[in-house]
Amino acid sequence: MPTPALAAALADIDTVFNGFSSPAETGCERCFAPEETAYLRTPYTRLPADLLSRFVRKVPDHFEDHAAVMRRLLPQCAHAMADGTLDDVGWAPHGLSRVDWRSWPAEQATAVEAFTLAWWQEVLASPEPPYSAEHVFETCASILRTMTPLLDRWEPGPAADAHLVACARSWLYELVTDDWPFTWWEPEDQAAAVAELQSWLARHAPQRLRAQGEPDLAIRARLVGLPYGERWNDPYWTSAAATN
Repeated sequence: MPTPALAAALADIDTVFNGFSSPAETGCERCFAPEETAYLRTPYTRLPADLLSRFVRKVPDHFEDHAAVMRRLLPQCAHAMADGTLDDVGWAPHGLSRVDWRSWPAEQATAVEAFTLAWWQEVLASPEPPYSAEHVFETCASILRTMTPLLDRWEPGPAADAHLVACARSWLYELVTDDWPFTWWEPEDQAAAVAELQSWLARHAPQRLRAQGEPDLAIRARLVGLPYGERWNDPYWTSAAATN
């Protein structure tokens, strides 16, 4: 069962995007059969799960009106994201990251943002969410085009701190050399995004990582907050933990 916040966000998506379609949609004839593209022109009809995933992943030039396609798919897509039935979350760009949904009417943009944030908070509170926190973080950040509200909501807690361990273990390998830790999300200012994530980890992660029995990760999280030269002159690098 979703949390009340996620349930409310999904209900809002259902209401706001109910009955949408892309009336003149022809789609990519090489990728989709005519009967598949017909779903996009037809409101109030559920798509097969595999077709939903294929539509969500395709680049915008596969459609006549990609924004209209995403509005058509949103109710079913949001529920699939929340319950874990949308294939390959975190492995490729999501369609919402490729449309300017913030330019949509206010109630539509508000519904998209509220759902994205509620989904992230649901994952943080779940010991075993359908998708890893790392993949959901990248997906949500790409949709929002910022990681700031996701980091702001990453409060301490048993499940949230366990997810922090997994993410830190993945991200710190690149962040310690000022490299980008994500696979396909490309923000407009990558250097600023790297610095933001490094700063947040250095300020918030060390104590939480130590409490999770991860002293080495805690030290590395501290290090990424230092200037580059100081980082590599730290005594940590000559310790047994670092060399092992």
